[in-house]
Amino acid sequence: MKNILMIILFLSSQILIAQKIKKAGIYLGADENKGKSYVFGRQEAVNVVWDAAKNYTLKDVDGMIENYSTAFGAQVIEDNRKWLNSMEQISMVPYRMIPVKLEGTDEILVLTWSVENRKWKNGSQQNLDLMEIFTVNQNNKIIGFNQWARINRMSQFGLSFGGKFYGKTHTEVTGRSLVFSNRGEIEVLEKFFKDYNNMDGAACSQAFANQFTINGHDGMQSTLLLEDWYTMFDSYESVEWKPYSIAPLKIADTDPISGATVLSREKRIYKDGSIWEKELVEIFYFDLEGKIFNVVQYARNP
Repeated sequence: MKNILMIILFLSSQILIAQKIKKAGIYLGADENKGKSYVFGRQEAVNVVWDAAKNYTLKDVDGMIENYSTAFGAQVIEDNRKWLNSMEQISMVPYRMIPVKLEGTDEILVLTWSVENRKWKNGSQQNLDLMEIFTVNQNNKIIGFNQWARINRMSQFGLSFGGKFYGKTHTEVTGRSLVFSNRGEIEVLEKFFKDYNNMDGAACSQAFANQFTINGHDGMQSTLLLEDWYTMFDSYESVEWKPYSIAPLKIADTDPISGATVLSREKRIYKDGSIWEKELVEIFYFDLEGKIFNVVQYARNP
């Protein structure tokens, strides 16, 4: 009897506490709502998001759009239709939905946590943990949403890391994953391709460190200076260099030095009439200042 009484008293105290807490949190955006607290929103807002999620899983675009405002629906319907038509199967399974709104405002934010599994018609598959905020107006229609994703480690693609670095000798970084680098390597190389095809040696030199090394496909190694670019094309009649792909990578948890692997085809016509043409795989190494300091080249006849 005493234990039952204690449980009743505990539950009663929690109910009283819950009744007192009518608002919490704070909005810190730089607008007229700054400093306001949040309160719970309507269950109807949750229901409309839940219905949209069910129709999304059914790939029923028209049913999903019924939960959107007219303006927002018109804005996204074609993209939604194209997206869902590309899927063989897709499922969005919410497991937590919380409606909140800023005090004194009408729009409700439905905070939604879900698991989404995607299988494209082309065979690709992806598994995501999602956190989304659906904005619902006073008429219980969705007028916008934002999405944040955490890619499941078992997903077939989309992780921010992958592969493995071995190295020619065992070092402290042996066995680490590789990650994409995003320090402007793509932009530097695209400009370099353009300048190279224009046979503009001075412009080409802008991509390189003051001293750099070229390891040719024939086993020859050359150490060059920037001014060597000024005469690089003196013997050329024309050149055509077409990249197929660029993949800038670095070793995880190391300094920003990166290596961009480029697949390409190059054709040079020399003034003496000779022709040099190769399918190339090249690695362009970028130093801490974002300049190319080393190039390693592999080639085959086309």
